[in-house]
Amino acid sequence: MPTLTVQNLPGGPINVSSGQTLLRALHAAGHDWMHACGGKGRCTTCRIELVSGSENLAPPTTHELRYLNTGRLAPTARLACQAQLLQGELTGRVPEATKLPHVQYVEES
Repeated sequence: MPTLTVQNLPGGPINVSSGQTLLRALHAAGHDWMHACGGKGRCTTCRIELVSGSENLAPPTTHELRYLNTGRLAPTARLACQAQLLQGELTGRVPEATKLPHVQYVEES
């Protein structure tokens, strides 16, 4: 089963089911993750910074391409509500700008 590790979230790797978005996998694992538009790909608040394993993701969706083309989404980021992990492992990080105030993040060394 594919796994997602978010470096600055506690708890270790998260199992991602086939066809499941990263956002759904994060919520199923009990993590709160910003998603202002309700996970519909209409904003960029659910973005995840990619560290490694991006080749294991499905190609960017139309929503993601729109934000990539306008510069609102970095080439090293994906929308967690849109991105699907197809195989292997993915490592990412919660961007500083979208950290939630009530979530305790892991300090980085």
